[in-house]
Amino acid sequence: MSNAETRMRVNGRQVTGHAPADTTLVRWLREQAHAYEVKEGCSEGTCGTCTVLVDGHAATGCTTLAVQVDGAEVKTSASLADGDELSPLQRRFWETGAAQCGFCTQGMLMSAVELLRSGEEVTAATVREHLHGNLCRCTGYQAIVDAVVSAAAEGATR
Repeated sequence: MSNAETRMRVNGRQVTGHAPADTTLVRWLREQAHAYEVKEGCSEGTCGTCTVLVDGHAATGCTTLAVQVDGAEVKTSASLADGDELSPLQRRFWETGAAQCGFCTQGMLMSAVELLRSGEEVTAATVREHLHGNLCRCTGYQAIVDAVVSAAAEGATR
């Protein structure tokens, strides 16, 4: 299979890479953009671990091909912090213990960011509904819900 040139803006940085046309976005992000914070869990789009924002919308990187988002703006959790300062959402995850082992955290954060920026009222119920595709094996989810609701109350969008 021939290599396809793919370009995208990843966390504000223009990245051009070559990969077979069947390369998933999560693989391309890790190998071409060195975005190692993006993890692959299930490889089927059901766990949400690899969730990133593509042009502002949540997408699972394991079921999206890199060539499908050629020219897009892609955001990972690395885009949330301001230098060494955590974003309000990241800080709330830390303070509530929502980030346990950290494997699912990148996907949880990016799904939560999509909700925070949607204009939808952020309640425990809307957080649970919006994050239904993100699985965590370390928490009972309540800390995650509390972190997102608390960040929203603070006016957070990241």
